Amino acid sequence: MSQTESVPIQGLSSVSAPGSRPLRAWQRSALARYLAARPQDFLTVATPGAGKTAFALRVASELLADRTIEAVTVVTPTEHLKYQWAQSAAAVGIALDPEFRASAGTSRDYHGIAITYAGVAVHPHTHRARTENRRTLVILDEIHHAGDAKSWGEGVQLAFEPAERRLALTGTPFRSDDNPIPFVEYVRDGEGALRSRADHSYGYSDALADNVVRPVVFLAYSGTSSWRTSAGEEITARLGEPLTKEQTAMAWRTALDPGGEWMPAVLAAADKRLDAHRNSGMPDAGGLVIATDQTNARAYAALLQQVTGRPPALILSDEAGSSERIESFSKSDERWMVAVRMVSEGVDVPRLAVGVYATSASTPLYFAQAIGRFVRSRRPGETASVFVPSVPVLLGLASELEAQRDHVLGKPHRPKEEWNDEELALANRQQDEPGEDEKSFTALHADAELDQLIFDGASFSADEEEYIGLPGLLDADQVRTLLQQRQQDWVDRGSPRSGAAARATPPPPVPEPPRQMSVREQIQKLRKELNTLVALHNHRTKKPHGVIHNELRRACGGPPTAMATIEQLEERIATIRSWR
Repeated sequence: MSQTESVPIQGLSSVSAPGSRPLRAWQRSALARYLAARPQDFLTVATPGAGKTAFALRVASELLADRTIEAVTVVTPTEHLKYQWAQSAAAVGIALDPEFRASAGTSRDYHGIAITYAGVAVHPHTHRARTENRRTLVILDEIHHAGDAKSWGEGVQLAFEPAERRLALTGTPFRSDDNPIPFVEYVRDGEGALRSRADHSYGYSDALADNVVRPVVFLAYSGTSSWRTSAGEEITARLGEPLTKEQTAMAWRTALDPGGEWMPAVLAAADKRLDAHRNSGMPDAGGLVIATDQTNARAYAALLQQVTGRPPALILSDEAGSSERIESFSKSDERWMVAVRMVSEGVDVPRLAVGVYATSASTPLYFAQAIGRFVRSRRPGETASVFVPSVPVLLGLASELEAQRDHVLGKPHRPKEEWNDEELALANRQQDEPGEDEKSFTALHADAELDQLIFDGASFSADEEEYIGLPGLLDADQVRTLLQQRQQDWVDRGSPRSGAAARATPPPPVPEPPRQMSVREQIQKLRKELNTLVALHNHRTKKPHGVIHNELRRACGGPPTAMATIEQLEERIATIRSWR
């Protein structure tokens, strides 16, 4: 391997750097703190879209200019991000080799390399030798990945322990595990647990107030799902209602089935929302469907082609050619991209404005990473719209988008009611496993309807068309004011789903008696009415939907809503009306 002297970057100072944009306020503050202390380790926690890359490269420029360091090594979670970092670095005069291979070395013209965590784990001694031979700044992008696997953490620790400087970055909640992350400082909290300590933090709420990121509007879709178990039992449940974990997982999986009715309806609504963005100030707005696996991704792409009349960009995995396809989509005017998990973290496609969260992943880390693809703001007033299944864990994460989460060691990882990906994978398994055959689950039916809209932690209810047509250019205060006004108008005139409008206006004469509703239709109508009233009660009291449903069960008795009779539903509707 060739070891070379670094190529000094000319003209860098604390005021400007070649090709760089003016720093944002949080970046200036973090840079001043870094340059004042000049520590060996510095952890920056900043929300996706805030500009962590620009901040890190400015630090690198300063340290190269004053010869504190001779080389830069950037460590990323994915192959695609290596090239993205190299491109950003080139814009400020730092040449990084994203194709570095331990067996071949790198050109003398580069200031450093970009490598993945997996690549470090394979050749930790090679990277340690590089780090020892040249005074190196190591930028650890999305540092939480150093805790993904024992080999990754050990590789990072071994390779970069002798680094002159280490700059760790993360933009999402840390994972819930007890594996210490290399080069992260932990301090005791009030309960005696070890909690990660950031040297500089810049959260979503701060970035939203500074107009650095877009406000995100979540459109949660419910619907009735039916499936058949391995025993031949047919079960019907409604997304958004209190269910067991198994029922929630199966209803969720049925909704995401590309062969059902839920996904086509949601994709059609999302495409209309994309039209609204494009027609109101974002002519190049793009959409992203995040799928659980490649099979579903291909099926969703086919559905989108039916909806839009044109094939979407399809990104299946982190493999050769995927970076080029993402880059091509980013620079094009294409409407939709469908991808599996690889697009969820760090991928920079600023024109993404509409998302469909069509995956069963539900950890705070993954959800925040996925939503981070839509929040990057290019100009003031742009908003983002994300369609999600009306599942309690996702609605909770949407309501807590601004929450900050440290990495905590030595305490229970999560509340008992919270899901993790392993549990969902088990519930959603589709292949043969001991004790269960391939016919263990058959999706039968799933319809879709807008259940509620979530913005700034509050829930709003109204007709789908009113929200699908929201303008695409609104700042956070304008979004909040508009939603509150539409909510009040909807309450004042009476929701058609609640029956209030029917009581306020005498029915027109009917030439013949109306068709009598079936029991199924009556139950569906009453469930919709009850869920609408629960959403309104949530808006007034801020209590979670599940808590309200449980309070109704305690007050009225009876089984969960999915199993309630017509009489029991009517009693709960009357009870919640009396709570106003």
